[in-house]
Amino acid sequence: MQPTSEFSAPKLAKSLLRRRREGALATLMQSGGAPYCSLVNLASHPDGSPLLLISRLAVHTRNLLADPRVSLMLDERAAGDPLEGARIMLLGTAVEAGADDGPLWRRRYLAAHPAAEGYIDFADFSLFKIETSGLHLVAGFGRILDLAPDRYLTDLRGAEALLDVEASAVAHINADHSGTMKLYATQLLGAAEADWRCTGIDPEGLDLQCGRATLRLDFPDRVENPVALRDMLKRMADIARKAE
Repeated sequence: MQPTSEFSAPKLAKSLLRRRREGALATLMQSGGAPYCSLVNLASHPDGSPLLLISRLAVHTRNLLADPRVSLMLDERAAGDPLEGARIMLLGTAVEAGADDGPLWRRRYLAAHPAAEGYIDFADFSLFKIETSGLHLVAGFGRILDLAPDRYLTDLRGAEALLDVEASAVAHINADHSGTMKLYATQLLGAAEADWRCTGIDPEGLDLQCGRATLRLDFPDRVENPVALRDMLKRMADIARKAE
């Protein structure tokens, strides 16, 4: 397939980072430095960086504690030939959550993986964020390129007021506006009707999830505070209702 004017490498990379809930993590073995690959669950930081919850009993955790350089592969898991689907290989450094980061990372991870509530507080488990230095995108013939972090991460500067209310906004949306989430999913994103819930909000969009299925609703304009968020959600709901 030839490249088209509608193709956006940054948009595709951002979508994969927001929607994927598992990936292949590559670390370097402590003894000898050989590459070691393992399957991990993940969530996303508000800026799009991957968040991991991993045990110190795992080989990959021991590896990255000794050498934090990692890579992470995410793919679309499209039907048919998997090599025809888009995928990204992310380069970066694994950083463990500190006291200031912990609550946000924990909430974000549990929103994506509710079952982790049963073990997230075990002594051997820790949250890590992959601080990326770049990614390699493969999205079909003529669509292979490298991107710098400023092309696929969300700039959070100026959006502190939005991040401060994200947790309460997500809780309110899921408690009182579940019908609107279904409307977004079915009318704006072409998904089947299901029990879609909001798992995260950032300046560029909203994340939806039902079981293992995930969706990303991009905002047409950047949102940086609670008032702008309320107006945007109403605007998107009006568009969705007109599409019914």
